[in-house]
Amino acid sequence: MRREQIVVVVGQGYVGLPVAMRAVEVGFKVVGIDLDISRIDRLKAGESYVEDIPESVLRSALDSGMYLPTASYDDVTNFDIAIITVPTPLRDSLPDLTFIESSGVSLASHLKVGATVVLESTTYPGTTQELLVPILEEGSGLAAGRDFFVGYSPERIDPGNKTWGFVETPKVVSGINMESLAKVKGFYDALVETTVPVSSPKEAELTKLLENTFRHVNIALVNELAIFANQLGVNVWESIEAASTKPFGFMKFTPGPGVGGHCLPVDPSYLSWQVRRQLGQNFRFVELANDINDHMPDYVIQRLIAILNRDSKALRGSRVLLVGLAYKKNTGDFREAPSRKIIDLLVGLGAEVSAIDSHIEPQMWPQNVISVGSDLVAVSGFDAIVLLTDHDDLDVGVFGGITTPILDTQCVMSGPNVEVL
Repeated sequence: MRREQIVVVVGQGYVGLPVAMRAVEVGFKVVGIDLDISRIDRLKAGESYVEDIPESVLRSALDSGMYLPTASYDDVTNFDIAIITVPTPLRDSLPDLTFIESSGVSLASHLKVGATVVLESTTYPGTTQELLVPILEEGSGLAAGRDFFVGYSPERIDPGNKTWGFVETPKVVSGINMESLAKVKGFYDALVETTVPVSSPKEAELTKLLENTFRHVNIALVNELAIFANQLGVNVWESIEAASTKPFGFMKFTPGPGVGGHCLPVDPSYLSWQVRRQLGQNFRFVELANDINDHMPDYVIQRLIAILNRDSKALRGSRVLLVGLAYKKNTGDFREAPSRKIIDLLVGLGAEVSAIDSHIEPQMWPQNVISVGSDLVAVSGFDAIVLLTDHDDLDVGVFGGITTPILDTQCVMSGPNVEVL
């Protein structure tokens, strides 16, 4: 594949920026599109907001002249490959594909014969062929599969994973026909160590949903087990560790305050929605998992209220410190994080909420939460502390110097004042 080709990456977040940086690294000229002007300004200044991308890598890409961050589609003229990595959130429990649609419309007007468009955003099976392709054809006047090529390759970014990064993680690839598959596979072969071709975009789209539905259901299992184990007086964390010693037939999942990010709260619901819409049936496993995981923040609040009650305190008027707001350790990803609902519940019940999290972007910090430091003085004087995310840069030892009751949802603390979820 010619390395002088122009690659457009639509979306410069946790998925798109690593793709863009890797494409520059192997020799492509990359245009990174993001409609968030503040993000584009930070990228142009060489400031990375994605933990997996060191600022040295970003600055090197900028200095090479091979990377252009921009908010304007006027800069994508004559592109050879376009990768769409935009959000696909749920709105009122329904899939919102607005960002895919608008990206397709914008790219279509610049589409040329021989170009390739790949969708990476999470969505339901059929989106690439039934939604994206018609938009591209109508806007360009070209025929997909003949004049230009289209495929789907589900993102598998695991923020903060030092072992399985973008390059090391096998990449599932697909195309609407054999020519498209060859184009998509050829591009990703230049970026990652292993590609895994499947027969059509529908299989690739389902692959992504299957991966995260598997995780979602198993997390729901241990979350519900944690609730019952606490009521039975059993240490579920110890049981999970013991079960993990079995070398076959068991995969370790741990409880937590809920699920968050751009995958787990969204992907299974996409699958459930399509099964209900197209087949008229309920995907019972997914709906049950949703119910359990969605209510874990409520359970956190119940446990917190019980802890305060033992000290003859009400939640209303109490000063509560949340440790870690991101949905995943060592990242600043606050999207759909369970801490959001926990904050809303605490504020609604009259608590004064403070938090520690050095990873959250300033513009993403919740307005009704006081930001505090992580030294002994900063964490003292609260009525209760809830650890939600155990970032590696957090010294949990500092909490050993206080007697404040602590609810630890990650089982990383110890002491007479600590309760685990």
